[in-house]
This record gives sequence, C-alpha cells and structure tokens, in this order.
Amino acid sequence: MTTAKDIMHPGAHWITKSDTLQHAAQLMRQLNVGALPVGDETHDERLCGIITDRDIVVKCVAEGRDPAACKASDVVEGTPRWIEADADIEDVLHEMESHRIRRLPVIENKRMVGMISEADLARHLPDNQLAEFAGHIYSPAPVKQ
Repeated sequence: MTTAKDIMHPGAHWITKSDTLQHAAQLMRQLNVGALPVGDETHDERLCGIITDRDIVVKCVAEGRDPAACKASDVVEGTPRWIEADADIEDVLHEMESHRIRRLPVIENKRMVGMISEADLARHLPDNQLAEFAGHIYSPAPVKQ
C-alpha cells in the first residue's frame, strides 16, 4: 500500500499568521516552493491554513496592498485540509479531489511532516490515475442551486 508519507515532499517550513506576505514570498523563493503552511503562533504549530504565491498576488499585490504590511492572516481563509501520514494514496486523492485542492499537508503524531503537491502525484501515479485527478481538480465546479 502506498501511503501519503511515501509520496510527500518531506519537511515543513512554516510561517505564522502574523508574518508578512513579503516574508512569505521571500521564503517561497528561497525554498523554491509555491505554498507555505500557516501556523497559529499561540498554539505550537497548529495549522491555520496554507498561503500560496497566487494568494499573495491576487489578494494583496493586485489590490494595491503592500506585501510588507499585509499579514498572512489577512489572506488565509477557509478550513485547512490535511491527511494522516499513513493514509492510503486513494484517501489522499479523495481528499484533494473532493475539496479541489492542489496541495495537502501530511500530519504524523499531530505534527506536519510534509506536503503533497501535484508534482508529487505526477511522480508517483500512473498516467490514467493522474489524468482522472486533473479532471476532478481542473473541471468547472458544479453550480450550486
């Protein structure tokens, strides 16, 4: 059985809700990543969400806001999704597909130990499974009535 831990990118570089978006962008450049987990500084490494390079551009820069003054808490929204390290790859795919997310933190013993991205899936999934995943993620969201 292939698990989340088997395919994840190990390691976890956090920022806190009070860190600036400029700091987040600099850290993303340094680490060559497109997303960082955001933690609550009052609860040791409690996952509050994920901030992406797109969040910084769309929710700060495009609105004319100053990334040096804007905090991660200003743009992080929604309930953070995650998966246990020993979860089967099918559970990983279900979580990402059902919530239409492209990056998924991996938790072990209540601590984040890595992240699964589309690139990780591309390296580990057969082409047909990867195509099905992409179809779920990139197809238009169903219209709610």
